[in-house]
Amino acid sequence: MQQQPDITGIELLTVYGSNLSYFTGKLEMYLRAKGIAYQFEPMNTRRIMPLVTRETGTSQMPAATLADGRWITDTTPIIAWLEHHYPEPPIVPIDPVQRFLSLLLEDYADEWLWRPAMHHRWYSAEGALLQSRHLVDEITVGVPAPRFLKRFVLRRRQRGYSFGDGVSEQNREQVEDTYLRNLDWMQAVFSDRPFFLGNSPSLVDIAFTGPFFRHFSQDPVPAEIMKQRAPAVWEWVARMWNCHGHVQGDWLLGIPADWSPWLREIGTVYLPYLSANALAVQAGNKRFSPTVDGVTYAGARVSPYRVWCLEELRRQYLALPEAPRAEVQNILQRHDCWEPLWRIETLNSGVNEGVTLPFSCTDKMV
Repeated sequence: MQQQPDITGIELLTVYGSNLSYFTGKLEMYLRAKGIAYQFEPMNTRRIMPLVTRETGTSQMPAATLADGRWITDTTPIIAWLEHHYPEPPIVPIDPVQRFLSLLLEDYADEWLWRPAMHHRWYSAEGALLQSRHLVDEITVGVPAPRFLKRFVLRRRQRGYSFGDGVSEQNREQVEDTYLRNLDWMQAVFSDRPFFLGNSPSLVDIAFTGPFFRHFSQDPVPAEIMKQRAPAVWEWVARMWNCHGHVQGDWLLGIPADWSPWLREIGTVYLPYLSANALAVQAGNKRFSPTVDGVTYAGARVSPYRVWCLEELRRQYLALPEAPRAEVQNILQRHDCWEPLWRIETLNSGVNEGVTLPFSCTDKMV
Protein backbone atom coordinates (compact mmCIF):
# COMPACT_ATOMS: atom_id res chain seq x y z
CA MET A 1 0.00 0.00 0.00
CA GLN A 2 1.26 3.45 -0.93
CA GLN A 3 2.58 5.46 2.04
CA GLN A 4 0.46 8.49 2.78
CA PRO A 5 2.16 11.87 3.27
CA ASP A 6 1.98 13.71 6.56
CA ILE A 7 -0.66 16.42 6.08
CA THR A 8 -1.57 17.00 9.72
CA GLY A 9 -0.21 20.54 9.45
CA ILE A 10 -3.30 21.55 7.43
CA GLU A 11 -5.86 19.89 9.65
CA LEU A 12 -9.07 21.78 10.28
CA LEU A 13 -9.54 22.59 13.92
CA THR A 14 -13.32 22.36 13.70
CA VAL A 15 -16.01 21.58 11.15
CA TYR A 16 -19.33 23.26 11.97
CA GLY A 17 -22.48 21.72 10.54
CA SER A 18 -25.00 18.99 11.18
CA ASN A 19 -24.52 15.24 11.12
CA LEU A 20 -27.65 15.09 8.96
CA SER A 21 -26.39 17.74 6.55
CA TYR A 22 -25.88 17.03 2.83
CA PHE A 23 -22.78 19.18 2.42
CA THR A 24 -21.38 18.65 5.91
CA GLY A 25 -21.30 14.95 5.07
CA LYS A 26 -19.57 15.66 1.76
CA LEU A 27 -16.85 17.71 3.45
CA GLU A 28 -16.33 15.13 6.18
CA MET A 29 -15.99 12.39 3.56
CA TYR A 30 -13.30 14.42 1.80
CA LEU A 31 -11.35 15.04 4.99
CA ARG A 32 -11.53 11.38 6.03
CA ALA A 33 -10.48 10.12 2.59
CA LYS A 34 -7.65 12.64 2.45
CA GLY A 35 -6.49 11.78 5.97
CA ILE A 36 -7.00 15.26 7.43
CA ALA A 37 -7.84 15.19 11.13
CA TYR A 38 -10.76 17.35 12.28
CA GLN A 39 -13.30 17.70 15.04
CA PHE A 40 -17.01 18.22 14.50
CA GLU A 41 -19.27 20.69 16.28
CA PRO A 42 -22.98 21.25 15.58
CA MET A 43 -23.74 24.63 14.02
CA ASN A 44 -26.34 25.67 16.56
CA THR A 45 -28.59 28.55 15.59
CA ARG A 46 -28.09 30.61 18.72
CA ARG A 47 -24.29 30.84 19.04
CA ILE A 48 -22.41 29.35 16.06
CA MET A 49 -24.56 30.40 13.11
CA PRO A 50 -24.30 34.16 13.83
CA LEU A 51 -20.53 33.72 14.19
CA VAL A 52 -20.29 31.88 10.87
CA THR A 53 -22.37 34.58 9.14
CA ARG A 54 -20.11 37.30 10.50
CA GLU A 55 -16.89 35.52 9.50
CA THR A 56 -17.86 34.14 6.08
CA GLY A 57 -20.76 36.24 4.82
CA THR A 58 -23.25 33.36 4.83
CA SER A 59 -25.05 31.17 7.34
CA GLN A 60 -24.82 28.01 5.23
CA MET A 61 -23.32 24.82 6.58
CA PRO A 62 -20.72 23.52 6.75
CA ALA A 63 -18.15 26.09 7.72
CA ALA A 64 -14.75 25.34 9.21
CA THR A 65 -11.77 26.94 10.86
CA LEU A 66 -8.22 26.30 9.70
CA ALA A 67 -5.42 25.71 12.17
CA ASP A 68 -4.38 29.37 11.82
CA GLY A 69 -7.86 30.57 12.81
CA ARG A 70 -9.17 31.49 9.35
CA TRP A 71 -12.74 30.58 8.45
CA ILE A 72 -13.69 28.79 5.23
CA THR A 73 -17.09 27.95 3.72
CA ASP A 74 -18.89 26.33 0.76
CA THR A 75 -17.82 22.72 0.35
CA THR A 76 -16.89 22.72 -3.34
CA PRO A 77 -14.51 25.72 -3.08
CA ILE A 78 -13.11 24.32 0.19
CA ILE A 79 -12.17 21.06 -1.54
CA ALA A 80 -10.74 22.91 -4.55
CA TRP A 81 -8.64 25.15 -2.27
CA LEU A 82 -7.29 22.23 -0.26
CA GLU A 83 -6.50 20.26 -3.42
CA HIS A 84 -4.64 23.24 -4.88
CA HIS A 85 -2.49 23.79 -1.80
CA TYR A 86 -2.10 20.14 -0.80
CA PRO A 87 -2.37 18.07 -4.00
CA GLU A 88 -0.97 14.80 -2.63
CA PRO A 89 -2.65 12.39 -2.49
CA PRO A 90 -5.08 13.65 -5.15
CA ILE A 91 -8.86 13.46 -4.98
CA VAL A 92 -9.43 15.37 -8.22
CA PRO A 93 -8.03 13.54 -11.28
CA ILE A 94 -4.96 15.05 -12.91
CA ASP A 95 -5.98 13.95 -16.41
CA PRO A 96 -7.82 16.99 -17.90
CA VAL A 97 -10.67 14.99 -19.45
CA GLN A 98 -11.29 12.96 -16.31
CA ARG A 99 -11.01 16.14 -14.26
CA PHE A 100 -13.64 18.08 -16.22
CA LEU A 101 -16.15 15.23 -16.35
CA SER A 102 -15.61 14.59 -12.63
CA LEU A 103 -16.41 18.25 -11.95
CA LEU A 104 -19.53 17.91 -14.12
CA LEU A 105 -20.75 14.87 -12.18
CA GLU A 106 -19.92 16.66 -8.92
CA ASP A 107 -22.13 19.57 -9.93
CA TYR A 108 -24.98 17.19 -10.82
CA ALA A 109 -24.68 15.39 -7.48
CA ASP A 110 -24.53 18.66 -5.55
CA GLU A 111 -27.38 20.52 -7.20
CA TRP A 112 -29.72 18.07 -8.97
CA LEU A 113 -29.79 15.22 -6.45
CA TRP A 114 -30.56 17.84 -3.80
CA ARG A 115 -34.23 17.75 -4.90
CA PRO A 116 -34.92 13.99 -4.38
CA ALA A 117 -32.80 14.04 -1.21
CA MET A 118 -34.86 16.82 0.34
CA HIS A 119 -38.09 15.30 -0.92
CA HIS A 120 -37.39 11.93 0.70
CA ARG A 121 -36.42 13.59 3.97
CA TRP A 122 -39.50 15.76 4.37
CA TYR A 123 -42.28 14.09 2.39
CA SER A 124 -42.93 11.02 4.50
CA ALA A 125 -44.17 11.50 8.07
CA GLU A 126 -41.75 8.78 9.19
CA GLY A 127 -38.67 10.59 7.92
CA ALA A 128 -39.79 14.11 8.81
CA LEU A 129 -40.64 13.13 12.38
CA LEU A 130 -37.35 11.32 12.94
CA GLN A 131 -35.04 13.92 11.43
CA SER A 132 -36.83 17.02 12.74
CA ARG A 133 -36.43 15.59 16.24
CA HIS A 134 -32.74 15.01 15.64
CA LEU A 135 -32.13 18.46 14.12
CA VAL A 136 -33.95 20.21 16.95
CA ASP A 137 -31.74 18.48 19.50
CA GLU A 138 -28.62 19.20 17.47
CA ILE A 139 -28.87 22.78 16.20
CA THR A 140 -31.49 24.59 18.30
CA VAL A 141 -29.77 24.12 21.63
CA GLY A 142 -30.34 27.20 23.77
CA VAL A 143 -33.28 28.52 21.73
CA PRO A 144 -35.93 29.53 24.31
CA ALA A 145 -38.94 27.61 22.96
CA PRO A 146 -40.62 24.27 23.71
CA ARG A 147 -39.22 21.32 21.80
CA PHE A 148 -42.50 20.55 20.02
CA LEU A 149 -42.75 24.15 18.76
CA LYS A 150 -39.15 24.16 17.52
CA ARG A 151 -39.81 20.90 15.68
CA PHE A 152 -42.90 22.35 14.03
CA VAL A 153 -41.09 25.49 12.88
CA LEU A 154 -38.08 23.50 11.67
CA ARG A 155 -40.14 20.96 9.72
CA ARG A 156 -42.15 23.75 8.10
CA ARG A 157 -38.97 25.56 7.06
CA GLN A 158 -37.22 22.44 5.79
CA ARG A 159 -40.24 21.29 3.77
CA GLY A 160 -39.73 24.49 1.80
CA TYR A 161 -36.64 22.82 0.36
CA SER A 162 -38.97 20.23 -1.19
CA PHE A 163 -42.35 21.78 -1.99
CA GLY A 164 -40.68 25.18 -2.29
CA ASP A 165 -38.38 23.73 -4.94
CA GLY A 166 -41.20 22.73 -7.24
CA VAL A 167 -41.90 19.19 -5.97
CA SER A 168 -45.62 18.35 -6.00
CA GLU A 169 -47.94 15.37 -6.19
CA GLN A 170 -47.94 15.87 -9.97
CA ASN A 171 -44.19 15.27 -10.30
CA ARG A 172 -43.40 13.32 -7.12
CA GLU A 173 -43.06 10.02 -8.97
CA GLN A 174 -40.53 11.48 -11.38
CA VAL A 175 -38.50 12.98 -8.51
CA GLU A 176 -38.43 9.62 -6.76
CA ASP A 177 -37.46 7.93 -10.03
CA THR A 178 -34.34 10.11 -10.12
CA TYR A 179 -33.21 8.38 -6.93
CA LEU A 180 -34.08 4.93 -8.27
CA ARG A 181 -32.19 5.50 -11.52
CA ASN A 182 -29.11 6.62 -9.63
CA LEU A 183 -29.32 3.55 -7.41
CA ASP A 184 -29.42 1.28 -10.46
CA TRP A 185 -26.51 3.02 -12.18
CA MET A 186 -24.41 2.97 -9.01
CA GLN A 187 -25.26 -0.67 -8.32
CA ALA A 188 -23.82 -1.52 -11.74
CA VAL A 189 -20.63 0.48 -11.05
CA PHE A 190 -20.00 -0.91 -7.57
CA SER A 191 -20.73 -4.46 -8.63
CA ASP A 192 -17.72 -4.06 -10.93
CA ARG A 193 -15.28 -2.01 -8.79
CA PRO A 194 -15.19 -0.39 -5.33
CA PHE A 195 -15.24 3.28 -6.43
CA PHE A 196 -16.38 5.37 -9.39
CA LEU A 197 -12.94 5.49 -11.00
CA GLY A 198 -11.42 2.22 -9.82
CA ASN A 199 -9.72 1.09 -6.63
CA SER A 200 -9.45 4.45 -4.87
CA PRO A 201 -12.01 7.17 -4.10
CA SER A 202 -12.05 10.28 -6.27
CA LEU A 203 -13.98 13.54 -6.38
CA VAL A 204 -17.03 11.80 -7.88
CA ASP A 205 -17.28 9.46 -4.89
CA ILE A 206 -16.98 12.42 -2.53
CA ALA A 207 -19.68 14.32 -4.42
CA PHE A 208 -22.20 11.48 -4.42
CA THR A 209 -21.81 10.93 -0.69
CA GLY A 210 -23.50 14.32 -0.23
CA PRO A 211 -26.96 12.94 -1.02
CA PHE A 212 -26.24 9.26 -0.49
CA PHE A 213 -24.63 9.34 2.96
CA ARG A 214 -26.42 11.91 5.07
CA HIS A 215 -29.78 11.64 3.28
CA PHE A 216 -30.55 8.50 1.31
CA SER A 217 -28.74 6.10 3.66
CA GLN A 218 -29.98 7.74 6.88
CA ASP A 219 -33.58 8.67 6.08
CA PRO A 220 -35.76 5.61 6.70
CA VAL A 221 -37.68 5.37 3.40
CA PRO A 222 -34.78 5.76 0.91
CA ALA A 223 -32.48 3.75 3.19
CA GLU A 224 -34.75 0.72 3.03
CA ILE A 225 -35.04 1.10 -0.74
CA MET A 226 -31.24 1.24 -1.02
CA LYS A 227 -30.72 -1.89 1.08
CA GLN A 228 -33.22 -3.90 -0.94
CA ARG A 229 -32.59 -2.53 -4.45
CA ALA A 230 -28.87 -1.66 -4.46
CA PRO A 231 -26.88 -3.45 -1.73
CA ALA A 232 -23.58 -2.61 -3.46
CA VAL A 233 -24.43 1.07 -2.99
CA TRP A 234 -25.21 0.48 0.68
CA GLU A 235 -21.82 -1.18 1.00
CA TRP A 236 -20.12 1.71 -0.86
CA VAL A 237 -21.55 4.27 1.58
CA ALA A 238 -20.02 2.38 4.51
CA ARG A 239 -16.78 1.86 2.61
CA MET A 240 -16.49 5.61 2.01
CA TRP A 241 -17.09 6.47 5.67
CA ASN A 242 -14.45 3.92 6.67
CA CYS A 243 -11.93 5.26 4.15
CA HIS A 244 -9.34 6.91 6.39
CA GLY A 245 -6.51 8.37 4.31
CA HIS A 246 -6.75 5.65 1.66
CA VAL A 247 -6.65 7.91 -1.38
CA GLN A 248 -4.04 6.54 -3.79
CA GLY A 249 -5.09 7.78 -7.23
CA ASP A 250 -5.36 4.14 -8.37
CA TRP A 251 -7.81 4.97 -11.14
CA LEU A 252 -8.92 3.67 -14.50
CA LEU A 253 -7.75 5.33 -17.68
CA GLY A 254 -10.23 7.45 -19.59
CA ILE A 255 -13.93 7.79 -18.88
CA PRO A 256 -15.68 4.57 -17.83
CA ALA A 257 -18.48 3.50 -20.15
CA ASP A 258 -20.82 3.11 -17.16
CA TRP A 259 -20.70 6.88 -16.57
CA SER A 260 -22.81 7.32 -19.71
CA PRO A 261 -26.22 7.19 -17.96
CA TRP A 262 -25.25 10.16 -15.80
CA LEU A 263 -23.90 12.10 -18.74
CA ARG A 264 -27.11 11.50 -20.70
CA GLU A 265 -29.21 12.65 -17.74
CA ILE A 266 -27.04 15.72 -17.32
CA GLY A 267 -27.61 16.53 -21.00
CA THR A 268 -31.36 15.92 -21.08
CA VAL A 269 -32.33 17.07 -17.57
CA TYR A 270 -29.75 18.88 -15.48
CA LEU A 271 -28.12 21.31 -17.93
CA PRO A 272 -31.50 22.29 -19.46
CA TYR A 273 -32.69 23.00 -15.91
CA LEU A 274 -29.62 25.19 -15.25
CA SER A 275 -30.32 27.07 -18.48
CA ALA A 276 -33.98 27.65 -17.57
CA ASN A 277 -32.93 28.83 -14.13
CA ALA A 278 -30.41 31.24 -15.69
CA LEU A 279 -33.14 32.75 -17.89
CA ALA A 280 -35.39 33.19 -14.84
CA VAL A 281 -32.60 34.94 -12.95
CA GLN A 282 -31.96 37.24 -15.92
CA ALA A 283 -35.69 38.09 -15.96
CA GLY A 284 -35.57 39.02 -12.28
CA ASN A 285 -38.00 36.29 -11.24
CA LYS A 286 -38.09 34.79 -7.76
CA ARG A 287 -39.93 31.64 -8.88
CA PHE A 288 -40.15 29.77 -12.18
CA SER A 289 -41.72 26.60 -13.57
CA PRO A 290 -39.15 24.76 -15.68
CA THR A 291 -40.15 21.76 -17.76
CA VAL A 292 -37.25 19.37 -18.23
CA ASP A 293 -37.54 15.98 -19.94
CA GLY A 294 -41.33 16.36 -19.89
CA VAL A 295 -41.56 17.09 -16.16
CA THR A 296 -42.66 20.50 -14.83
CA TYR A 297 -41.53 21.86 -11.46
CA ALA A 298 -44.13 24.55 -10.87
CA GLY A 299 -43.14 27.40 -8.58
CA ALA A 300 -39.54 26.28 -8.12
CA ARG A 301 -37.18 28.60 -6.32
CA VAL A 302 -34.87 30.61 -8.59
CA SER A 303 -31.20 30.15 -7.68
CA PRO A 304 -28.48 32.67 -8.66
CA TYR A 305 -25.99 30.21 -7.17
CA ARG A 306 -26.88 27.66 -9.84
CA VAL A 307 -26.17 30.27 -12.50
CA TRP A 308 -22.73 30.54 -10.92
CA CYS A 309 -22.44 26.74 -11.17
CA LEU A 310 -23.10 26.97 -14.90
CA GLU A 311 -20.53 29.78 -15.19
CA GLU A 312 -17.98 27.62 -13.38
CA LEU A 313 -18.56 24.64 -15.67
CA ARG A 314 -17.96 26.85 -18.70
CA ARG A 315 -14.87 28.37 -17.12
CA GLN A 316 -13.45 24.92 -16.38
CA TYR A 317 -14.09 23.83 -19.96
CA LEU A 318 -12.46 26.90 -21.48
CA ALA A 319 -9.41 26.41 -19.26
CA LEU A 320 -8.73 22.99 -20.81
CA PRO A 321 -5.75 22.58 -23.16
CA GLU A 322 -6.70 22.32 -26.83
CA ALA A 323 -6.57 18.52 -27.31
CA PRO A 324 -8.45 17.61 -24.09
CA ARG A 325 -10.96 20.38 -24.85
CA ALA A 326 -11.75 18.76 -28.20
CA GLU A 327 -12.11 15.34 -26.55
CA VAL A 328 -14.42 16.72 -23.87
CA GLN A 329 -16.54 18.47 -26.51
CA ASN A 330 -16.89 15.19 -28.37
CA ILE A 331 -18.03 13.38 -25.22
CA LEU A 332 -20.47 16.16 -24.33
CA GLN A 333 -21.94 16.17 -27.84
CA ARG A 334 -22.41 12.38 -27.81
CA HIS A 335 -24.41 12.69 -24.59
CA ASP A 336 -26.45 15.78 -25.59
CA CYS A 337 -24.64 17.95 -23.04
CA TRP A 338 -22.98 20.41 -25.39
CA GLU A 339 -25.93 22.49 -26.58
CA PRO A 340 -27.54 23.09 -23.14
CA LEU A 341 -24.13 23.95 -21.66
CA TRP A 342 -23.94 26.92 -24.07
CA ARG A 343 -27.66 27.56 -24.62
CA ILE A 344 -27.60 30.91 -22.80
CA GLU A 345 -25.14 33.17 -24.59
CA THR A 346 -24.27 35.45 -21.67
CA LEU A 347 -24.32 34.57 -18.00
CA ASN A 348 -23.98 36.99 -15.12
CA SER A 349 -24.91 35.40 -11.80
CA GLY A 350 -23.45 38.16 -9.63
CA VAL A 351 -22.66 35.42 -7.13
CA ASN A 352 -19.34 35.45 -5.29
CA GLU A 353 -18.21 38.68 -6.91
CA GLY A 354 -15.73 40.58 -4.76
CA VAL A 355 -15.20 37.67 -2.38
CA THR A 356 -12.30 35.30 -1.88
CA LEU A 357 -13.47 31.69 -2.00
CA PRO A 358 -13.50 29.71 0.22
CA PHE A 359 -12.83 32.37 2.86
CA SER A 360 -16.02 34.27 2.14
CA CYS A 361 -18.96 33.83 -0.19
CA THR A 362 -22.51 34.91 -0.90
CA ASP A 363 -25.47 32.98 0.43
CA LYS A 364 -25.75 29.70 -1.50
CA MET A 365 -29.49 29.16 -1.01
CA VAL A 366 -30.63 32.61 -2.15
